Amino acid sequence: MPATIVVGAQWGDEGKGKIVDLLAGEHDWVARYQGGANAGHSVIHDGRTVVLRLVPSGILREGKRCVIGNGVVVDPEALVKEIDELAAIGVHAEGRLFLSRDAHLILPYHRLAEREREEGPDAVGTTRRGIGPAYEDKAARMGVRAGELLDAKALAAGVARVRERAEGRLRSDADFPATAEVAERTFELGKRLAPFLADTRALLWDAHARGERILLEGAQGTLLDLDHGTYPFVTSSHAAAGGALTGSGLGPRAVTRVIGVTKAYATRVGNGPFPTELSEETGSRIREVGDEYGAVTGRPRRCGWLDAVALGYAARVNGLDELVVTKLDVLDGLDRIAIATRYRGPSGETDRFDPDACVLGRVEPVYEWHEGWRAPTRNARRREDLPEGARRYLDRVAELARVPITMVSVGPEREATFALSRP
Repeated sequence: MPATIVVGAQWGDEGKGKIVDLLAGEHDWVARYQGGANAGHSVIHDGRTVVLRLVPSGILREGKRCVIGNGVVVDPEALVKEIDELAAIGVHAEGRLFLSRDAHLILPYHRLAEREREEGPDAVGTTRRGIGPAYEDKAARMGVRAGELLDAKALAAGVARVRERAEGRLRSDADFPATAEVAERTFELGKRLAPFLADTRALLWDAHARGERILLEGAQGTLLDLDHGTYPFVTSSHAAAGGALTGSGLGPRAVTRVIGVTKAYATRVGNGPFPTELSEETGSRIREVGDEYGAVTGRPRRCGWLDAVALGYAARVNGLDELVVTKLDVLDGLDRIAIATRYRGPSGETDRFDPDACVLGRVEPVYEWHEGWRAPTRNARRREDLPEGARRYLDRVAELARVPITMVSVGPEREATFALSRP
């Protein structure tokens, strides 16, 4: 069976976890392909909100098997804690969760290095969880991989190597834990994770050969992609659809469906340009009604109108087949709602999105205004239940993105996401 990719079409926080949880019901495997514990996917399970950072959202579906792919960077302590938290609510990962032996590890030294960097003048606005430095060590061929958790000697050598590189990154003396202490602690965590280690590429290849359905789950969003995002205010991995292949080991012919997830408006966390950002009363209203605070950090998200220029760019970069629009209900009751359809910059107007932060920081949005629907959407369960104004708004978003909207979400519950159509 063909594989499906779910990717964020904005700056992350689009509600991918909820959509993956929903789609997991029709898939056999769910594989996370990039990022680290900086991404929080919130899912309602048995009436409670569960925030998943490393474990794929499909773990909450009974019988589904989940993979943490080679493209993910893994903090062993965070993963063990997450597995224990799941067990505490009756969700057991043993035999269902598989961690790639080639996934790189985040060690305490990575967190220290990133923390100091984020306190300096060149801060990007990261979650300070060591994600960037871990990917830097991976690119430099100096990192430690999960398979080394089972080899005390190799692990100790890797820990010493990472510490040495971290010391070179710092501008000040840091209270570094002893190498032997970190190696011993990490080795003990490795004993807990040993049952989950696997050749996940082979698992996914074999599953595909058997005709089983695979769902590939991304973290962050396209506009934070290392190559295609608003550089340098980006994450350290490939959050766009292309990262699903390198981060899982599946070949391109295995994928036949790419689903983009976008909010009905836009948000961004951290620093970097955000053309449609609202700083006045409307932005605060959207933040509070939409509960726009980071699931991992609690940081308030910057809020703005939907940016169709950026959304169209994400659609092309990912080759989107369809869109899911989340949090439509947050716009309920607004008198007027805007969509940015073009930018105005030093060279005039354009409908082209240039992800370079210097370029994007000099443009202003050109808005198209829509009358609000001034009616609740929370109880809608089909297109016909939506107010006419909401239906017109969705139709216009699909037209501007040139991608059909196949699902819409009007609340956090599973049943609050419903199909509109299929391409």
